[in-house]
Amino acid sequence: MDKAAADLCRAWLLKAHSDLHTAQQIGGLPDGHLDADIYHCQQAAEKTLKGFLIFHGRPFEKVHDLGKIVEQAIRVNSMFHRYEDAADVLTPYSVAYRYPDEQGFLEPSREEFDEAVEHAKSIYDFVLSLLPVGARP
Repeated sequence: MDKAAADLCRAWLLKAHSDLHTAQQIGGLPDGHLDADIYHCQQAAEKTLKGFLIFHGRPFEKVHDLGKIVEQAIRVNSMFHRYEDAADVLTPYSVAYRYPDEQGFLEPSREEFDEAVEHAKSIYDFVLSLLPVGARP
């Protein structure tokens, strides 16, 4: 195992864990702001996938499109096909609720948020299962 790649992967996964934990904490509050929180779900998945690619020495585009990042991960492990739908769900949250639209302030529903957390956690847990202990946080 390449120590530098493992260390950088671990750093990305620590940031991903921080985003996921933040989403879970704020989402658990009765007055949590789901509009800002759902962004952390997308970020957790993005950083997790990029950490996986780093570990495997695969360069990635600096994009927030999880579909493109999942495509790259599929080239390393075909089991990432199962996350194509999750990528489609999560990708828009990188910008969807960050600004008001023509109708005013938007906030995701509790169901949207719960689905986003589930997808982000599933991707995070899956990537951890594929990595050696030395590359995990």
